[in-house]
Amino acid sequence: MILRTFGWSFAVTGLGLAAAYYFWGWTGFAVVAILSILEISLSFDNAVVNAGILKKMNAFWQRIFLTIGILIAVFGMRLVFPVAIVAVTAGVGPVEAVRLALNEPDTYQEMVTDAHPSIAAFGGMFLLMIFLNFIFTERHVTWLGWLERPLARLGKIDSFSVGVALAALLTSSVLFAGQAYQHGGTYADKTSTVLVAGLAGVLTYLLVGGLSGYFENRLEEDDERAAEAEEAARRAGREPSTVGLAGKAAFFLFLYLEVLDASFSFDGVIGAFAITNHIFWMALGLGIGAMYVRSLTIYLVREGTLDEYRYLEHGAHYAIGALALMLLVSIRYHIPEVITGTLGVGLIAAAFWSSVRHNRADREAALGGGGSGGEDRPAVPERV
Repeated sequence: MILRTFGWSFAVTGLGLAAAYYFWGWTGFAVVAILSILEISLSFDNAVVNAGILKKMNAFWQRIFLTIGILIAVFGMRLVFPVAIVAVTAGVGPVEAVRLALNEPDTYQEMVTDAHPSIAAFGGMFLLMIFLNFIFTERHVTWLGWLERPLARLGKIDSFSVGVALAALLTSSVLFAGQAYQHGGTYADKTSTVLVAGLAGVLTYLLVGGLSGYFENRLEEDDERAAEAEEAARRAGREPSTVGLAGKAAFFLFLYLEVLDASFSFDGVIGAFAITNHIFWMALGLGIGAMYVRSLTIYLVREGTLDEYRYLEHGAHYAIGALALMLLVSIRYHIPEVITGTLGVGLIAAAFWSSVRHNRADREAALGGGGSGGEDRPAVPERV
């Protein structure tokens, strides 16, 4: 199971590290390995959240996400995105941006550092909206009940999460944006930039998340209609295609996943510049890490881990909230990548341990009782 799920990741890791050593020696090998570890540690919570959404898709769209989606994640966010940052912020064309990345890495890094406030504001607000939407929703299962239950009651107020997010954006613009960190240890007033980028992050979440949630809520209804249509078609002697409505619903979930992955990638891409300016080292290291996100997502869905460990999704969303706050703080202050990486993993590990303890208590209470009413595990394509 491990080899089948992580086989492609192991293969890409071996090829990537071998290529790094062949072209750039032990230095390139070491930097690519470090970047891979950085991306995996920063993106473990991404895999947990991905699995929670992916299991709601049908097999076709699961396969689309795990093939085309990973190509977008690797080449789009880990290679094209850093170049696009320079092209947009510096007002240069993409060809010139690539030239800067290859021939003038110091200039390239300066431009990316100067663009960080807008990147952090957009990504931070998008991730913050995900966390707030989770924490302000009433749930049957709670991890930190003393905190989650009262917050869920507050969430019944219309648009409360949006109000909290906008308040966080205004606070960040006052506390951090006026002295935004720039290259060379200098600071600049980026208040208007942060406000615009943060609002764009909120609007992106509301648009993509709203469409996704709307069609997600209709999935069960669509399945019932599809079953009725299939039965009617059989009576008429033909086989209908049931991909339409499910495909429309899954398309917006797919779009939501891609935007979510992009937001998670912001911190990894920016953090990579603290280690190297080499665009190909970055692409290799972050690409290897992205492959493990894919494999972890498959593993979580196939093993039904989200169902067996009831607090794991809670831990992932707390990690999202922590990352969102750190992105906003990083507008002014540099936060070491080791903190952003280990904090998210630590929160998920705590949720996992709480789930293990809960399952152990359930087993002890069930000794001498009835059977184990196992739930059906969500399907995922066997070959992707």
